[in-house]
This record gives sequence, structure tokens and C-alpha cells, in this order.
Amino acid sequence: MIRHMDNHSESWKTLPWKQFRRNLFRLQKRVFKAVQAGDKRKAMSIQKLILKSKAARFLAIRQVTQLNAGKKTAGIDGKKSLTFKERFELEKSLKASSNNWKHQKLRSIPIPKKDGSTRTLKIPTMADRTWQCLAKYAIEPAHEALFHARSYGFRPGRSAHDAQKYLFTNLNAKANGITKRVLELDIEKCFDRISHTTIMDNLIATKGMKSGIFRCLKAGVNPEFPEQGTPQGGVISPLLANIALNGIEKVHESIDNWGKKFFPSVRYADDMLIILKPEENAIEILERISQFLASRGMKVSEKKTKLTATTDGFDFLGWHFKVQSNGKFKSTPSVENFKKFRQKVKATVNCSNYGAKVKAEKLAPIVRGWRNYHRFCKMDGSRNSLYFIQKRAFKVFNKEAKQNRHTSKKLLDKAFPKIPYSENRHINVKREKSPYDGDITYWSERNSKLYDDHTSRALKRQNHTCGHCGMKCISDERVHLHHIDGNHSNWRNKNLVAVHESCHDYVHMGKRENP
Repeated sequence: MIRHMDNHSESWKTLPWKQFRRNLFRLQKRVFKAVQAGDKRKAMSIQKLILKSKAARFLAIRQVTQLNAGKKTAGIDGKKSLTFKERFELEKSLKASSNNWKHQKLRSIPIPKKDGSTRTLKIPTMADRTWQCLAKYAIEPAHEALFHARSYGFRPGRSAHDAQKYLFTNLNAKANGITKRVLELDIEKCFDRISHTTIMDNLIATKGMKSGIFRCLKAGVNPEFPEQGTPQGGVISPLLANIALNGIEKVHESIDNWGKKFFPSVRYADDMLIILKPEENAIEILERISQFLASRGMKVSEKKTKLTATTDGFDFLGWHFKVQSNGKFKSTPSVENFKKFRQKVKATVNCSNYGAKVKAEKLAPIVRGWRNYHRFCKMDGSRNSLYFIQKRAFKVFNKEAKQNRHTSKKLLDKAFPKIPYSENRHINVKREKSPYDGDITYWSERNSKLYDDHTSRALKRQNHTCGHCGMKCISDERVHLHHIDGNHSNWRNKNLVAVHESCHDYVHMGKRENP
């Protein structure tokens, strides 16, 4: 039995993943270019090839079972993971039924919100999530050719930092940001109210995929609103929301200093800001937005939508933005964001289940992730230096290390890695650029700049390629930094290799099986 399982494990690892990636990307690039050229019929014929593609099926299974953040979350069938044998069986099932997929019911998980209310995550089974991922591979490049340039949420090649930089560009002293206002738009229960008709009418997909998406929507339907909603928790839900909301960025247009029309708004999924000049009528713009949303089954939340002067400051995507009295634009971590981060660190430091060494290992990715997210903010304030948090952690480490201050200091340095910040230095993605446009040079070089110093330098040394599979790092898959000798305290360049997240898994799998 063990030998049989090892055979499946070895078969999975030795699949031609590099070739799979190349084959899928080639098809996706063709879909993108067909829609760009206005030939949707050709795009849909290529989408059929993706659905039939062995490469796409295996990549979808790997994405759901190995790479996604919610890979251990069970659906209604209770399965939290799939064995290697079950993965091969799922591939056969997808091959037989991908064009006529039947969705199972969803598992509901209530999630508390900061205003005291709850939102419900509706989790599909692992098999359903894999089909959604396969469908997303075919549908996403078609819509990437149509999405607005100022939409940054849940899209390949775009991030929250692009939205942050766009606000800096439009609210800094050169843009006369001190005179402007910001309309903070909140859509009431966006994911629960999106019209199914809107999604289906705008969806570029084959008939078989459309049927599968429709069943997906109906599986998570609210009995009170049977024709509305896309279940939060599905792999494809953010893409469907972007499809439904695409075009809202064009509701308000303005004139720049050179007399050209542009759209002064920024959207990240269902969070949106509209930048207004002093003479522009906020009520009139809000009315047009309400009409746009009403046609899609949604409405503006009157309680949370507000008009704010840039000099008063506003929160967006975990940052606080403000134009100071001297006209200078400043962004810092928001109070709410810092509070959540501090709670995570505090819970780890005070946990009595493990010692100082394990605490330092658990703290390092939390602190590194927080500091990396805010690396384009103004981080020289006393709060953001984390002095008091570090002081508390040092006391705990010192106590658990039996008053060995040298050991405590080493653990503290490991738990709180220093990440340099460069205020407003992020380089925005170019207009309507997409990873599916085939410009490998642009995307590989850009991706190298999105990571911290060690990873960025490693990618440059490797000519922006993965140190394991040799492919360019242009996909939406995260890049990890591999320590060759296994010592995570050794940060010498010779010991560091940048690899795809999935390749990192296989490197460590090989080490475990071949000590």
C-alpha cells in the first residue's frame, strides 16, 4: 500500500509542469488577443481547447490542492485535502465532465465583520473549486482584454500598491491634491446582490462553461434573492464580480491640465474611490453611479458612502491617506490595520503552547508580510517602528531563554526582520497591460521589482527565471526565496535562490524523501 502511494506521489512530482505552464499560457495568450481584436467567436473556440487541455486540468488541481490560501478548507463533503491518487482520479473526472459540470451544495461559514454584522463564506467542495479554477483559466484572459485600467483588485499583474500609487499621482502637490475631494463609495452587500443576468449577459465563455457558472451561482443562492449573488469563497467569484462591475470606472470622467478626458477613479474589487475637483458635483456623480449599480441589482450604501476632503484624510485598503496643509501627500498604515497586526503579534508572543524559538519563527512571516505591504508608506513614525511590541517580545524571549540576553536578541532579530521602506516609490503597471499580452520582458522585469530586496536581487541574478524549473517568473504564482543549506539565518547571496511557490514545494518534497 505504501509503495502504491509512493508511486502516485512520484508520478505527480514528475509530471511535466514546465511544459504544462507553457502550453496553458500559449492558449490564454491567444484568447486575450482574439478578444482584443474583437473576435469573440475565435476566443470561445480557443476556450474549448483550454477546457480539453490536460495541462490546464493538472494545473487547476495543483492550484487548488497545493497553492491556494484556502487549500485546507473543506467543502460540504468534509474533504480538506486530496491524496495523490485522488488528484489523478479528479483529473479523469474533469476530462469526462468539464463541459457539463454539476456543482454540489456549498458549506456556509459565518465570518464576523468589524461593524458587528456577519458575512457568510460559502465554500465549494475541492472538486468544484478545481472546476472553477479550470473555467477561470479560460474566462480570465478574455475579460482581461476588456477590463478598465483603473481596476486593480483580484487581477493578474495588478495589486493594491498600484491603487496606492495612483492616489499619490492624483493627489500629490503637482496634481493640486489639496483642493480635491474623495467620494468613498461603498456598495451594499456587493457579492450578495450581483444580478445573475448581468453576469451571464457579459460573460465571454462557451455554452458548456456558461451552464457550469450558472449552476455555481445557483448553488450559493440566497432564497430571499434567487436571481442575485455570487458565493464568496469560490475561486471564480472575484472574477465574476469584476465582470459585473466593469465599466463603473467610466461613470465619471474629468478633464486634465492638457484638456484630455480621463477617469479619476480607482477600484479594488467592490471598494472604490472617485477623485473630485472643487467644481464637480458629487450628488450628480453619485446619482449616475446609483443608476449603473441598479441595472446590475446593486445599490450604494448610504450609511458608508461619504464625501471627504483630502485634507481630512481617508482610509482605503488598509492605508490612511491624507494631504497635509503644505500640500504634501502622505500614506501610512491605517489605525484599524495596525490594530489587527498588533493583535496577531500579541497573540503569538503571549501564547504558552510553544517556546521563544518557535514564537520567533511564527512571528517572522507575520512581521515581514506587514512591513512588505506597507513598504511604500511613510514608516518613520514612532508607532510604525514597532518599538513597544519588540520591547514586550524581548522580555518574553528573555524569560523563556533563561535570562540569556544574547539568545533573546538573536531571536528578536529573527522575529522582527528589518524591511526597508521607500515612500511612494512603487512603479505603477502600464495602463491596460496584462500578463496575457505576451510581453514577457516587461512582466518578468516588473515582477522582480515587486518583492523585497533579497528576492528581487535573486531574480535579477537569475535573469528573472525560476531557479528550479527555469521558466520566467511572469505568472500570478508567488515567488519564494529558497535557502539552499536549509539555514534561514544564512542570507548570503550564494545561499538564496528565487523559485516559484510550487517549485519550492517540490524542492522540499525531494529533500524529505531523499535525506
